[in-house]
Amino acid sequence: MCCSSVSAWGGRAHYDGARAQARALQLLAPVLQPGACPELTPPLSSRGFHGAAHSKVKLEGLSAAWVPRDPLPECGEISSGRHPADMNHTKGGLVIFTANSHPSSRELGKRISERLGVELGKVQVYQEANRETRVQIQESVRGKDVFVIQTVSKDVNTTIMEMLITVYACRTSCARSITGVLPYFPYSKQCKMRKRGSIVSKLIASMMCKAGLTHLITMDLHQKEIQGFFNIPVDNLRASPFLLQYIQEEIPDYRNAVIVAKSPASAKRAQSFAERLRLGLAVIHGEAQDAESDQVDGRHSPPTVKPTGAIHPSMDIPLLIPKEKPPITVVGDVGGRIAIIVDDIIDDVDSFVAAAETLKERGAYKIYIMATHGLLSSEAPRFIEESAIDEVVVTNTIPHELQKLQCPKIKTVDISMILSEAIRRIHNGESMSYLFRNIGVDD
Repeated sequence: MCCSSVSAWGGRAHYDGARAQARALQLLAPVLQPGACPELTPPLSSRGFHGAAHSKVKLEGLSAAWVPRDPLPECGEISSGRHPADMNHTKGGLVIFTANSHPSSRELGKRISERLGVELGKVQVYQEANRETRVQIQESVRGKDVFVIQTVSKDVNTTIMEMLITVYACRTSCARSITGVLPYFPYSKQCKMRKRGSIVSKLIASMMCKAGLTHLITMDLHQKEIQGFFNIPVDNLRASPFLLQYIQEEIPDYRNAVIVAKSPASAKRAQSFAERLRLGLAVIHGEAQDAESDQVDGRHSPPTVKPTGAIHPSMDIPLLIPKEKPPITVVGDVGGRIAIIVDDIIDDVDSFVAAAETLKERGAYKIYIMATHGLLSSEAPRFIEESAIDEVVVTNTIPHELQKLQCPKIKTVDISMILSEAIRRIHNGESMSYLFRNIGVDD
């Protein structure tokens, strides 16, 4: 055998031996303690193959070729038995931030972190003297899965900026993924064109994507079609299982109840509740103006000034007849029964108070309001306290501790369980279908 052949054979044997030894170490790493078998650990000088996943090795007597190799584990990797790419699948690769500067708004984040068994990430969110929002991430998020929890406070615009700046700070700090947990999506009511306004929900969605969100978890969007405003995955969870459970466990004699839609627009949601509880359905129709039914595109313009010689448009175009609501009526029997009004948002409560008075006149002896998001703006607690409503049940997607002090009729259902499970599944790469079982298109 010629010298060049011997040299080439020796180089390949040395390489193959080092490669086999590295593979053996990877297989034995989970059962070996660091330093238990020093004779199996090659000296640093023998680990001659560092760099990219394929090393270009020049063997004597052979042409240069790309020789595939497996990277040798470093000291920290040997003790844990994991490749660096797998490290983010452990609990250490999960970071949860609350992006709200208001203390009461952090309560939901604390509940979620306790359920997951992790501590909240260290972040400072505050307002400077000039009312600018400043965010300081106080721990490393490089290569980690970050979840930013944000609940809407009274100052909704500040809430949005806190969310955007926190997400952008995580993005510039090289987080692997950034998931926004926004139980109530702000400006969700402005998801349709009205007069010469704009679809603000689309603007908010674009801003969040631009800031760096890679995923969004929300709950009971005002319109499910808002998901289409995003170019990232959106999981629109449902609070109805928690509200249905409350009805079954906390409302005595709920079998004698009827589910009520306070307007035809909310009839589908009420029908979903009625079918799941095997109860009757009633719909209120009439004078109470639905804020979204007849003002989608009501533009009014002065007469167009026609220039001389212009082509006159045809005046034969048929116009839509304006709506005229009939006197308020209740479609369905509520006499001598418990009335449960269901909706997604309860904000200003005028329409709910009017509906409760109508149901009382029709013979309902107890009235409950069930809603996912309790904005309860302005004088809502006082109006509820003075009305015929017996109880208002909302979830903690929005903090409303102050409103509960003002009105004992307001009750809260905790939904942190489903949010924490969604975070766990996304972090571990598991399917989300379990959280959407038995949910139909109209739910």
